[in-house]
Amino acid sequence: MEPGGAGLDELPLTEAIRGEGTGHRTPRHVGRGGRSEPAVFLLRYQRLVIAGDLLAAVLACLLVTLPLDDVSLVLTCALPPAWVTVVAVRGGYERVFLGNGPEEYRRVLSAGVFLFGAAAVLAFALRSETARPYVFLAVPVMTGLGVLVRWRLRCWIAGLRAQGQALQRVLVVGRSGAVVAAIEELDREPEHGLVPVGACVPFVGVEVSHLHDVPVVGDPGRVLEAVEDTGAHVVAVVSHPDLSGQALRKLSWALDERGVQLVVSPGIVEVAGPLVSVHPVAGLGLLRLHRPQADGPRLLGKEVFDRVTAIGLTVVLSPLLLALALAVRLTSRGPVLHRQRRVGAAGCEFTVVSFRCTVIDPERRRADLLAASRGRGVLFKLSRDPLVTPVGRLLRRWSLDGLPQLLNVVRGEMSLVGPRPEAPGQGAPPLKPGLTGLPQAAESSREESMRLGLRYLDNWSMALDLSILWRTLRAVVRGAGAY
Repeated sequence: MEPGGAGLDELPLTEAIRGEGTGHRTPRHVGRGGRSEPAVFLLRYQRLVIAGDLLAAVLACLLVTLPLDDVSLVLTCALPPAWVTVVAVRGGYERVFLGNGPEEYRRVLSAGVFLFGAAAVLAFALRSETARPYVFLAVPVMTGLGVLVRWRLRCWIAGLRAQGQALQRVLVVGRSGAVVAAIEELDREPEHGLVPVGACVPFVGVEVSHLHDVPVVGDPGRVLEAVEDTGAHVVAVVSHPDLSGQALRKLSWALDERGVQLVVSPGIVEVAGPLVSVHPVAGLGLLRLHRPQADGPRLLGKEVFDRVTAIGLTVVLSPLLLALALAVRLTSRGPVLHRQRRVGAAGCEFTVVSFRCTVIDPERRRADLLAASRGRGVLFKLSRDPLVTPVGRLLRRWSLDGLPQLLNVVRGEMSLVGPRPEAPGQGAPPLKPGLTGLPQAAESSREESMRLGLRYLDNWSMALDLSILWRTLRAVVRGAGAY
């Protein structure tokens, strides 16, 4: 939730009142229900996650131990509670992370890595042959099943939210520009179940009834009354100089007595929790931002995962790659592959390869078409570009033209997931460019793509990469991730 700054608070307020410039709208007809309704759903989600983890651990143990003997029976009984305990210690059941997509998955993967290491050390110390299958098979299987359980539960709760259930009503408090930005951000990602139902903004000499379809229910001085009027479950303070320090503390106490959650945005948006830490200095709680580090064990793990997966995919998809190459070669004149120079991490240039989708010398032909239009203009939408070949149109439709870039990944020039490859002279990304990324997985516009690309650079993790790969696969299967 990003404060809009002074400029947005002054002149464009009428634009915000009219609701211009917004795209998707989250329905505002959220049932009042009880104040505890979202908490009940969250408690149910938490219990289902724990039960799912226990069941996943039991199934994984039985997979490697049937038929049971005395030692394997003890391990099968001990490992499921140990797995749930490790997940709990790693924060996998904390309510703040439940249903929170990549962060929730990251906690499970972190618990799996920790348990794998602990079990491996224990098996080595005891020199137990029986324990090895548990280490090298049961633990990875239960980790994968744990992620699958959470994905399935997220689908379940997404269905409930689409029906207007399990939603949290949010009262947004702050300056008008910051409130507008917060509402847009919440509308942009409705899967989190936070629905703005009211706004408290300071009086600026203009009577305001709504900000982007959200009713203005008062000023920041009557937050408690507004909470009662709107039935809010969450109060989000996004930017207001009077709501800080002691005043904010008193407000949190009053809201806690009413069972209402208080969240505060310091104006630092789309930055992951691990990159923000609180440092007490002279009695002040100061937020410190850490630059995302593209080195260390996490980067090594990403590198190994990328290359191993790319090699496997290249082998499995080799018949398809050969068939597509023949289709390109036999249906149009020109080379099979299209080559472009791009900039990778640390400024190293490399050649990106993809299947050729256009006719030979498309830029010259494009100039000829523009000249022939006599200034009327020719709109070249990539899906209807007359310079795209029939086979190229199919390749783009199903996002198959970039498959040769698996070779770039195998060579270590690209990653499976990363920022967009940039042309020389546009700066080097801190991470290797990727075959796909957050903008492609979200099927976003160009402006949204830039915002999502920056978010990825600030928040990248293996859990986020796996989530993006899954979302990209779904978009490709639907044919929605293409140009």
